[in-house]
Parts: sequence; C-alpha cells; structure tokens
Amino acid sequence: MLKRRLVILGCTGSIGENALRVAEALPDMFEVVGLAVKTNWRRALTTAVKLGVRDLAVEDAVAARECAAVAPAGMRIRSGLAGLTELATLDGVDLVLCAVVGMAGFRPVLAAVERGISVALATKEVLVGGGAIVTESCRRTGARILPVDSEHSAIFQCLAGSEPAEVRKLILTASGGPFAFRPEVNFDHVTREDALKHPRWQMGRKVTIDSATLMNKGLELIEARWLFDVPLDRMEVVLHPESLVHSLVEFVDGSLLAQMGPTDMRFAIQHALTWPCRVDGGLKPLELGKLGALHFHEPDPARFPCLGLAREAGRVGGTLPVVMNAANEVAVNLFLENRIRFSSIWQLIESVMGLHVNQRTPALDDILEADSWARREAERIGKTF
Repeated sequence: MLKRRLVILGCTGSIGENALRVAEALPDMFEVVGLAVKTNWRRALTTAVKLGVRDLAVEDAVAARECAAVAPAGMRIRSGLAGLTELATLDGVDLVLCAVVGMAGFRPVLAAVERGISVALATKEVLVGGGAIVTESCRRTGARILPVDSEHSAIFQCLAGSEPAEVRKLILTASGGPFAFRPEVNFDHVTREDALKHPRWQMGRKVTIDSATLMNKGLELIEARWLFDVPLDRMEVVLHPESLVHSLVEFVDGSLLAQMGPTDMRFAIQHALTWPCRVDGGLKPLELGKLGALHFHEPDPARFPCLGLAREAGRVGGTLPVVMNAANEVAVNLFLENRIRFSSIWQLIESVMGLHVNQRTPALDDILEADSWARREAERIGKTF
C-alpha cells in the first residue's frame, strides 16, 4: 500500500496532536507533509523538524514572521488563512485533517474538496456554516468528508453503507459536561474554572465550554444533517455520562446499532485516516466485563437552551446557522475572559439570531459576511450584558 500524504491543520491542539500520534503509530501508512497552526509556531516547528515536514503554515501573521526567521533552510513557511488554504491543496496530498478552531477551517476545507482531496473533519463549524456548499463540491469532485468527532464517527460506522431511507433516527450521545447531572447548579454563578472541568474528555477550552452548554451537541446535529443526509427531525440527543457508547442509529426495522469504545480520540481519528480499511494501531479496546452499568437520560431543554437554538438554526437554514455559530464563538470567548456570565452565552446567541435577516440560499461570500456581521453584533451586544 502506498503511503497516504497527510496535511494536518491545527497540529498543536488535542485533535492534531492525537492525529500525529496515530500517524506515528502507523509509519507504513502515512507521511505527514504539511502542518498548520494558529500561533504556537514553536511547537509546530519542533514537530515539523522531527518528522521532516517541509511545509508549515502559521495563521497569525506576526507568528508566521517569527517562525520564518528561525526555520531551517528549505522549509516553506506560509502565512494567514491563504497559507492554510495553500497547504490544504499542496500537490500530491491525499488527505487533509482539519482541526482548526471555528470558521478558519472553511476556506481550506472547501479548497481541498474542490481539488478532489478528501478531508478528515474535526471542525464542526465548517459544515454548520457552509454544509450545502461543501457537500455540493464533494458531489462534483468525488472528495469525501470523513468524520473525526467521536459521535459522527460512531454514526458513520453504524451506517456502514446503509441508505438514508433505511434510517429512522440518529441518536447522538452527550457526556453532559460538568453540569447536566447537577440540577443544583445556578448557571448565573458558574465560573470559568467550573465550566472547564469536563468529567470525561481532554479538549480545548472552546469545545469544553460548548460541552458545558450542550452547544456542541447542537452543532453536531446540524453537522450530522450534512454528513448523513438525514433531516433534523429524525435526530435526537441523549445524555450518556460514561461516554462509552459514542452514538447510535435506529433503523426502520426497529434495530438499534451502537458503536462503543474508550474515551480516547485516537479511535475516531484513526478510523477517519485509515478508512475504508481497519488496521491495528496499537489502541487498547474496551474490556466489557469491567464496564459496569451504562446510563442514558434525556437532556433538560430548559436548562440547556443552546440545543433548541441550534435546532432552530438548522431548521431554518440559510445563513442562520453560521450566525448562531459566530455568536456562540464570541459569547464563549467573552465568558472565558470573565466579561459575561455563563447564562449570558445563550442569551447573547438568541439576541444575535433575532436580529439577523436570513438569506435562504447563500453563496460563499454571503456566508462569510454573515459570519463577520454576527461577530460584530455579538461583541456590541455583549458590552450591554
């Protein structure tokens, strides 16, 4: 088997670093040929030198100049979103793993699939904001979007070639974050430190806060609509605190298939990178006899309004999902900076969504403009909270 030439966008985050671990565990399958990072260029440069990678992209312009000043001779340093896009479309690339935060991944992913390059996607916002454009490009070029999130990977594996008409329901599991099973918690008084204490997964700060509000599940519902061509009214979310069943599919004959695995992101990453093959990457499977009980509960929509906001955005479509997502990114950042309360996150998102004039069939520029508008509005409204 020829090695797959792999580019990793977001190589210093938890997904990116685990992807590197997967690639290093399977040296006969992968050659990492490009790495991208937002600001942490020293860590990325160290990794690039170690792996012999000659192409590096640094999104932040100042950081890119600092990196270029000390990079070894012959290493190519690219800058900005244009640099990430160039990296995603390098000649000879077989697969791009996108794990950058937010809408920064949109242009690189779209450029890759337009070149017929498949993408292992961990950045939810790409399909939330531009699912129609990205999936249409995939249809034209034959590129694949391979899910990296554990929930979407689970559904992908359970479907295993089934047709959408055979599916009655997609069931996404949620750990519930730090608050779903603590009804005594007053969301007006939640601190940043409280919200960042995820009980199961080690993730970046933004994703961890999204888990605490359950916005991550709302984003995943919209993403699943584009990945699997199943409407939102045939999806549900269940709380599963053990985080061992990563998601389920209910078929029209009443059968229910679940995918299980340890709380280790490398399983889903490896499946995306090696698909359609399954290989032994040295990962330790579950020991069923030691699991004990598994629990499932319905989330309380009154305590987690972000789920309803995401469903509404996904139902309406157009530019509303990208507006919701952008407002959420700003709101999460404001909370992390101690500028708004935890409960203000969904209040701010709802306010921005209510002001938006939706465009039903947006082009690429419309999506990017809606994203920029929502960020400006969220910043403006956030100052009044």
